[in-house]
Amino acid sequence: MLDQTIESLSNTSLPLGSGIYAIYYTGLFPAYEPVAARNWNGKFGQPIYVGKAISKRDKKSGITVDASKETDLKDCLRQHALSIEQANNLDLGDFYYRCLIVDDIWIPLGENMLIETFRPIWNIVIDGFGNKDPGNRRATQHRSSWDVLHPGRYFAEKLATGGITPEDLTRKLEKFFAGHPVSLVLESSDEDDD
Repeated sequence: MLDQTIESLSNTSLPLGSGIYAIYYTGLFPAYEPVAARNWNGKFGQPIYVGKAISKRDKKSGITVDASKETDLKDCLRQHALSIEQANNLDLGDFYYRCLIVDDIWIPLGENMLIETFRPIWNIVIDGFGNKDPGNRRATQHRSSWDVLHPGRYFAEKLATGGITPEDLTRKLEKFFAGHPVSLVLESSDEDDD
């Protein structure tokens, strides 16, 4: 996976097939500087998000004859690009990806290995990047952490705001980057800063 070519996330026409992917950030959003710095100058050493694209046919009817002709990776990456484009404080030009087409049986294992190895913040601390439009809002549904920190996705606008603020999420990221265990970062209240 790490030997695969880096592509701009604005170019999602390339990958055909099912597999795993990593998205990298190189921009200047202040809370993400520790991530972006590891990706500057073509290093691409720290994904901000890792995901999987499993064949739609596999989910419904078993193994596909030729998964390399499926559009699952392309579809996932396009959906992510759209989310970033809709966010009012991110620039799609700051995002890159690499992907690996693999047999569907290995996809969950590959995704889990990449998440455990790299601990991407959009998988570990800021949840909701991979969310899709939930349809009509349910009474208990709130915006994800990702949508609180990066407002603008059309479907998130109809969800309740909840009690978390961008400042709360920035403090969680600071704790995460300072090496606090994830369980403490996610469970700590804003008052117990150290």
